[in-house]
Amino acid sequence: MSDLETLTPERVVHYLDITRRARAKATPVPHEGTQERSQLEVMLRMADDYASDAKHFLDTGDLVRAFGAINYAHAWIDAGVKIGWLDGHGDDVLFTLP
Repeated sequence: MSDLETLTPERVVHYLDITRRARAKATPVPHEGTQERSQLEVMLRMADDYASDAKHFLDTGDLVRAFGAINYAHAWIDAGVKIGWLDGHGDDVLFTLP
């Protein structure tokens, strides 16, 4: 099995960091007081919850669930950028830009 096929704690930590950077960089597009803003808050809460779950799974040694959870977290953030509720500031490394 190659290094690219092996799930390690370091690999999970790497993706936790990527998602942390994405969460910090993505900023809400102004929709104050609208349904979109309320839905965005739900999406960001989901991202934060999945990131927290990933850390928990990593701490307990469950690398498969940690890796899955951090990918879900990042997907919530990326979706917010993709639909235009978050601004990814042109970063096509952290986000799938529209």
